[in-house]
Amino acid sequence: MAALTLPVTDVELVRGNLAEIRANIAAAARRAGRGDGGEVRVLAATKYVPSAHMPVLARAGVRVVGENRAQDLVAKVAHHGDLFEWHFIGALQSRRVRAILPHVTLIHSLASTSALDQIARHRHLAKPGTKLLVEVNVAGEHAKAGIPPRDLATYLQDPPLPVVGLTAMVPRTEDPESSRPWFAALRELAREHDLGVLSMGTSQDYTVAVEEGATIVRIGASLYA
Repeated sequence: MAALTLPVTDVELVRGNLAEIRANIAAAARRAGRGDGGEVRVLAATKYVPSAHMPVLARAGVRVVGENRAQDLVAKVAHHGDLFEWHFIGALQSRRVRAILPHVTLIHSLASTSALDQIARHRHLAKPGTKLLVEVNVAGEHAKAGIPPRDLATYLQDPPLPVVGLTAMVPRTEDPESSRPWFAALRELAREHDLGVLSMGTSQDYTVAVEEGATIVRIGASLYA
């Protein structure tokens, strides 16, 4: 079976979608008393974007991209490394840490002590300034990745790379308002621990995430369709 791909070939389509997303972010930020939302970063989730189509995103104004798989990250950076700031947003497997560290400025998904140990072991491979987000399972879903909120302090005790914030994948829903309590819970947890970065919200609910304090939103298909 061929791998699922999402062709991205129309620069003007992506540019228009990105402008609309940024306008929606600005409106959400104003509703929340956050000014124009200029500090909120749009991350393009590129799991299904073919490597050959990545330059289209750059020409459309995308600056930050997030990859889910270590092997795809390495391959895309090899061809397009200078075009973007690269983040890792997939499940962080300890055996993949070594491959990921040289290529990214932010890892969104630290959620195991084994991965933390591997980061400590291979920290010398990290790009200068690489930082970490801890993934928290704020909704307590068994099928979702992330640590329980009660375990967060463990990851903040002398980490091998700076932990600057939190992320969460909240329960899927067709009603964006259903995500609000989980975003608010993540925001309060970050505030309790004096963490400034909140990576939360996807195409379905990013405006609600911005209203609740998101500083990075992860946008996939709605950026390309």
